[in-house]
Parts: sequence; C-alpha cells; structure tokens
Amino acid sequence: MRRPISLTLRLNLFFGISALIVFSGFGWFIERSMEHHFRSGDAEELEIIATAVTQAMHSHPEDTSDALLLQRLNDFLIGHHGVILQVMRDDKSVFFKSAGKLDLTQFSIESSNKVNTSTRRWNDDEHTYQILTYYQIKSSNSNDNYTMSVAMPIDYHLIFLANFRYALWSMIASGIFIMSIMGWLAIRQGHVPLHNIISQIRRIHANDLNTRLNPDTVPRELENLAISFNEMLARMEQDFQRLSNFSADIAHELRTPVTSLLTQTQVILSQTRSNDDYKEILYSNIEEYERMAQMIGDMLFLAQTENGLVELDVVEINLSEEVQSLYEYYEAWADEKGISLSLSGNATVVGDRLMLRRVIGNLLSNAIKHTSSANKVSIKLSHETNNDITICVENTGADIPMEHIPKLFDRFYRVDASRKRNGDSTGLGLAIAHSIVEIHGGNIEVVSSDGITQFTVKIPVLSQAKHN
Repeated sequence: MRRPISLTLRLNLFFGISALIVFSGFGWFIERSMEHHFRSGDAEELEIIATAVTQAMHSHPEDTSDALLLQRLNDFLIGHHGVILQVMRDDKSVFFKSAGKLDLTQFSIESSNKVNTSTRRWNDDEHTYQILTYYQIKSSNSNDNYTMSVAMPIDYHLIFLANFRYALWSMIASGIFIMSIMGWLAIRQGHVPLHNIISQIRRIHANDLNTRLNPDTVPRELENLAISFNEMLARMEQDFQRLSNFSADIAHELRTPVTSLLTQTQVILSQTRSNDDYKEILYSNIEEYERMAQMIGDMLFLAQTENGLVELDVVEINLSEEVQSLYEYYEAWADEKGISLSLSGNATVVGDRLMLRRVIGNLLSNAIKHTSSANKVSIKLSHETNNDITICVENTGADIPMEHIPKLFDRFYRVDASRKRNGDSTGLGLAIAHSIVEIHGGNIEVVSSDGITQFTVKIPVLSQAKHN
C-alpha cells in the first residue's frame, strides 16, 4: 500500500497552489486592466481627432476654398505625436494626407465596403498602429462622401505593457516562491507543539503510565488530542494495573495448591507408608488438581469472553425452571447450614441457557456461602417496563463495606484482606458472572445495607448477545 504524503508537504502544496491561483488571478486582472486602459486611451484620442475632422468638414463654408479646410485638418494634428490622417473621396482619390509613411488608402477602401466605422490594429515593419476609419462623411461644400482614416503609433504603449507584464509576472512568480517558503516555515513551526507531544509520548514506558499531557499547554486544535491521549493512558494504566494484579493473583492462587501438593508428596515419601496412606494422599492431591483445573478453566473462559471468542447458543429460557433446578442442586448444602431457599416471580429471556444458569448458580452459591444459619436466600424474577428482565438474588448476613463493592467483580478479589481460601472457591465466580451478563447486553449491580445484600442482574428480553 502506497504511503500517504506527509502533512507538511500536503499543506505546503495546498498553500502554494492557493497562492498560485490567487496571485495569477490578480496578475491576470491587473494585466487586462492595463491593456484596457491603454486601448481606451488610444481609442479616445483617435475619436477626438475623428470627431474634430468630421465637424470641420460639415461646417466648412461652401464659398471657402479647400485650402483653408486642409489647413484646419493639419492644425488638428498638432499635439498628437505621430498621428497620421487621411481623407479619401468616393472616387478613391486622396483629399488630404498628413505626413507619415503609412498609406491608409487600403483601410479606407476596405472600410467603405463594410461598415460606417471600424477600428483595427496594424503592424508594419517598423511600427504598430491603432487605426480608426469613418465612412460616408458629408462635406458642406460638396455632394461627395468622404472616408477618413486616423492612425496612431502605439509602440510606446506596447513596450511599456511588455515590460510591465514581465515585471508583473516576475513579481508574481517570486511572490509564489517566497510564500511557499514562508508557508513551509509556518507549517514546520506550527507542527512544533505536535512534535513536543510526540517527544513526551516517546518518553512514556510501562512503569510511567501515570504521565499525563497538560491540555492547557497545547494549541486549541490539539487540546482534544491531548485529552484523548490522557484518557487512553488512564485506560492503559488501569488495564496494566489489573493485569499486574491478575498475574500476582494467579501466582498466589496457584502457589497454595502447588505448595500443598509438594509438601504432602515430600512427607509421604519421607518414609515407607502403607497402601492406605498412599491412597489417602493421592485422593487429597486429586482435590487440589481439580481445584487448579477449575481455576485454569475459569481463567480461560474469562479470556475468551473478554476477547469475543465465546460462541453463544441463543435460545428462549424459562428462568424460573432454571432456578428451581439449581435449588435442587444446592438444597443439601442449604439444609446443612439451615438456610431456606425461596423463589418469586417468573420471567423468560433469550440467551445462552448454560451461561445464564452459571450466572445464577455463582450468585446463589455466593449468597449461601455468606448467609448465616437459620436465614434465607431468595431469588426474585420480574419483567421491567423498559423490557428488561431482572434477576435479584438476596441474602441476609454481614454488610459488604462500601469500599469493596466496586471491586467485587475483579478477578480473585475477596473482601477478606487475608485472602483466605474458602472451600472450593477460585475467586473468579463473580468475575465470570459479570462477563456473561455483559456479553448478553445486560449489567449487574450490588447493594448491601442493613444486613441485606442484593445482586441485581438486568438483561434485555431479546438479548443483545453476540454469537457466531
């Protein structure tokens, strides 16, 4: 895949192209304005002469000789440097011709065959002229029509325009080049805060995830970037801390059964034992192996749920039937502790039956474990108005301190600071329940006060669980 061009080059190209378009547009407008100015000025000067000649011929007295008129025509050219005037009769004879090498006869003939007035530009070997031709001019002392042609050399104007055009476009090219360099410098300077952020990011390592960028020290355009990066660092720090704690928890949880296995094996091998003693120690070891196998299986399950690798078998589930089935399984344990089990309500949900059964089972076993004798554990099922199914597992017993409630669903977390193992528990039951509820699009909450602890699970009736 082709690598995109750098932001600096992209912005510089955009800046240069913008300058090229803007400066070229202004240059073209200025050049056209100057050309129009000179064309208008030349045409106006020719019109003044032509108008004066036309009026002179119309107003020339009939009893006056043509010599006086010719003199007046010569006078009109005074002050107009290089202007050539020619007046021609209908019979193609020249009535008046001022000094000058340019013969205007051909222009008078061409004009008489076309229109009354025409303007053109003519170039000979020496000069360039602006020519104005008037046709059908009536003289007051004659019935003849005349054609008048006035030519003005415009070499000076053309040279000035050529020099002006060269200077103008040279300045525009220089301006575009200079603006491109300045744009490049400005872009480089504008990227300094971004490079500073990159330098700070490069200095961050796994043991320094508490570093944060200060949004107040960066330009406003980069403020959201700094805030987003800080939020990402906070998530990474939290996940890294959780991973570190998880590693420590795994080591701690596995060290106890491994140490127990090692100690028991060393003791039994320290001297000759009977077959019954060997069997007893092997059965004891089996219990530890089963506990370790359960712990490893639970950790693999959590890893699969967090990475979206669990395949769900989504069906319609009658929750009251599942609870009754679990009551039958836990009934002996509850009776042993003198705890009564109760169920109220009924609900049906769409989801993975075995996983939701595991959620209820984990919560139920947790409730029985922490309920004092001669009390009860109750499960309430209800269908909320917002189309959620609620499963409430309630038990009586010691309150859970508020500071522990946010961490109850962390792996291996126990309220008991001594981390004492309790029965066959791996410390992952609540974490597994939380993961299963999440992949079903629901949530789980805990409330503990006045000797009553409630775990409340809410799942949409049509589960949002993702399955392959």
